[in-house]
Amino acid sequence: MKAARLSRATVRPVVRLVGAAAVLALLAGTTSCSSGGDSTVSSAGSGAAGSSAAAGSTTAAPAAQGPVGPGCDVFSVDGPGSLAAVGAFPVGGAVSLVPQLSTFTQAVIAANLVDVINTRVDVTVLAPANSAFDALGPDALPALLADVPRLTTVLTHHVIPGRLTPDQLLGEHTTLNGDSITVAGPANAPTVTADQTVAAAAPATVVCGNVPTANATVYVIDQVLAPAAG
Repeated sequence: MKAARLSRATVRPVVRLVGAAAVLALLAGTTSCSSGGDSTVSSAGSGAAGSSAAAGSTTAAPAAQGPVGPGCDVFSVDGPGSLAAVGAFPVGGAVSLVPQLSTFTQAVIAANLVDVINTRVDVTVLAPANSAFDALGPDALPALLADVPRLTTVLTHHVIPGRLTPDQLLGEHTTLNGDSITVAGPANAPTVTADQTVAAAAPATVVCGNVPTANATVYVIDQVLAPAAG
């Protein structure tokens, strides 16, 4: 399916943010300038429980098990987008280093969720790869980026409290959006059923997961997940 294309009006402000070197400072540095204590999620994400944390705090990554999944070449062997490099940054900055997560980075910026994901301590982020957004079709992404309340609901549905290992990821979890998601096994190839995705055409599979950042564990997935209706 052809990659989704943003309208010029949507692309210009986003590309300026994502394409500039200042993006990393924006995404990785907000923990030091966040006001107050815990970041709150506007709209649908505000009711989530169990995932609040003091702003600016990070914790050490869990004991390394190594990444899982068949597509860990989404991370470079060395340099800014490598597994080693992303581990040094809060998750917002970490994903901005990975070209295959550039659309997810754009979405996080558009929804004003940079502080939210950077200042949460010990979370798991299911980060859709660019191909996951492409699978929604050419018109879906511009519409999603333009609808901030819906975008916020979708993105916070991809965040789960706790740094989850592949074994711990299996099962039902409450998301930052306050709804639930169920992940099936096996642990070395976790999946989410097609009916829990926006496209509803194929299960979401882990491209590469169990990747630590300064405050989160990341699982790159190949579908965009759908929050609960209502």
